[in-house]
Amino acid sequence: MIEFKNLIVEVEGKRIINKFNLNVLPGELHVIMGPNGSGKSTLANTVAGHPRYTIEGGSITYNKEKINKLSPEQRSALGIFLSLQYPVSIPGVKNIYFLKAAVNSIRKIKNKNEIDTGNFLKMVRGFLPLVGLDESFLHRSVNDGFSGGEKKRNEILQMLVLQPDLSILDETDSGLDIDALKIIAEGIKNYRNVNRSFILITHYHRMLDF
Repeated sequence: MIEFKNLIVEVEGKRIINKFNLNVLPGELHVIMGPNGSGKSTLANTVAGHPRYTIEGGSITYNKEKINKLSPEQRSALGIFLSLQYPVSIPGVKNIYFLKAAVNSIRKIKNKNEIDTGNFLKMVRGFLPLVGLDESFLHRSVNDGFSGGEKKRNEILQMLVLQPDLSILDETDSGLDIDALKIIAEGIKNYRNVNRSFILITHYHRMLDF
């Protein structure tokens, strides 16, 4: 599904990743562990197309297409999702409008009709129990005033709604209590199948226990 070949990445002129190689097949879950500063989040942001991260050598190939120079929007439309280590708050933008706009932007790129509000609500309501959130979260501003655990669960909700083929989870388990960790692990398990792949970045074995 995705192949990293001799990938070299620099941030503001400093080399962070040097000749990284990895193949991820459909349905596989790969775990990347390591100390702070070892390049884990750099890899995640590079795959997502963050402009601060510069590919100086090698390649990233996703479903046989080289994506080195694609925009974040194009990568998302291809089925790549990044759960952020530090989810951003967006005051004034309701969660439900954010999610619906994200879904419809991808559908538009794929030349599909936009999903109507009724069907969208029905879909999202079906996912909420999987991440331990109630419907009130849909009508709150994105991550604004959310606890750390709620932000991380909201990231998994985004994954479930967007239906990516490749999900990169950047320390989704950091700072969570055991109950929140179990909920997120269940959300991932419920989404996994033979065609969906995961790259899980973590410091802890406890996520893998679940």
